[in-house]
Amino acid sequence: MSLKIYLLRHGETGHSQRGAYCGAMDPELTPEGLLMAQAFATAYQAIPWTAIYVSPMKRTLATAQPLCNAVGLPMQLRDGLREIGYGAWEGREQADVKQRYEQDYIRWLTEPAWNPPTDGETAVQVANRALPIITEIESGYQTGNVLVVSHKATIRIILCSLMGIDLGRYRDRIDAPAASLSIVKFDIHGPMLEILGDRNYMPANLRNREGT
Repeated sequence: MSLKIYLLRHGETGHSQRGAYCGAMDPELTPEGLLMAQAFATAYQAIPWTAIYVSPMKRTLATAQPLCNAVGLPMQLRDGLREIGYGAWEGREQADVKQRYEQDYIRWLTEPAWNPPTDGETAVQVANRALPIITEIESGYQTGNVLVVSHKATIRIILCSLMGIDLGRYRDRIDAPAASLSIVKFDIHGPMLEILGDRNYMPANLRNREGT
């Protein structure tokens, strides 16, 4: 038996629904986001879970809670799993950011590994705090199923790091819609991506929502 890490993005928030940058901000899930979390718990509660690691934000806690309730496991909170900090862009939509911070925005689009949002974090900084959590899981659990509930950019950066994809391309190569699930298996050959961005477990009315 191998170790599998299930990377689950939190459910829908008002910011994700309208496409606004949201990293350090701490919004609640929308009613639809809560339904996404419950749908995940219903679909995956039969798996023999080993541990559940969660970013300590309201939206990730609420996403993990239904499964924790169903399987009786506690959340292990880790600051390293927080979302990328968007700095001055927090709460703003793309068109507004492009107008107000044009040069920073262009640099970020070109090379987000080393160029941050204005006063925010780079992808390299996120990798440096998130990947030690993955290492902790690998060291602590040689086998089993471990759930990691985190955020859009953070999950994409983790996946790029594990798959050997340039961090500067995390926005171009990996997608992670609201409440989507990606699964990485670890064995003697290293990490293998088994599933990317799956949302087929949820009802079509949730799966087809825009802006997630």
